[in-house]
Amino acid sequence: QVQLAESGGDLVQPGGTLSLSCVVSGSDFSNIAMGWYRQAPGKERELFAGISGEGKTTYIRSVRGRFTISRNNAKNTVYLRMEDLEPDDTAVYYCHQLKIGYNGAYTSANDYWGQGTQVTVSS
Repeated sequence: QVQLAESGGDLVQPGGTLSLSCVVSGSDFSNIAMGWYRQAPGKERELFAGISGEGKTTYIRSVRGRFTISRNNAKNTVYLRMEDLEPDDTAVYYCHQLKIGYNGAYTSANDYWGQGTQVTVSS
């Protein structure tokens, strides 16, 4: 069973910077793709960043250039550095295992989720 533990969420001002971490256990971590999702109040959970086991990254347009996903396979940890934060970035953030879907894009690999970590961007 895969277990995920996110941490690092906080209240930050617009334009601020925040870094999140996610420790993963129960998987062959270095050989799996990982991603970050977020869910804002009243909205669906969205995948916005992914990283392959080798470290190749992908982002949705709204976070590209502001957010950076990275991983340390020796520590079974995936990271998210967020810069120039905006109020629309307010959400609960989750890390999750990914797979390549039929259309060649990343998609959810299983039903294992952590508790998430709250990021609030407000002045």
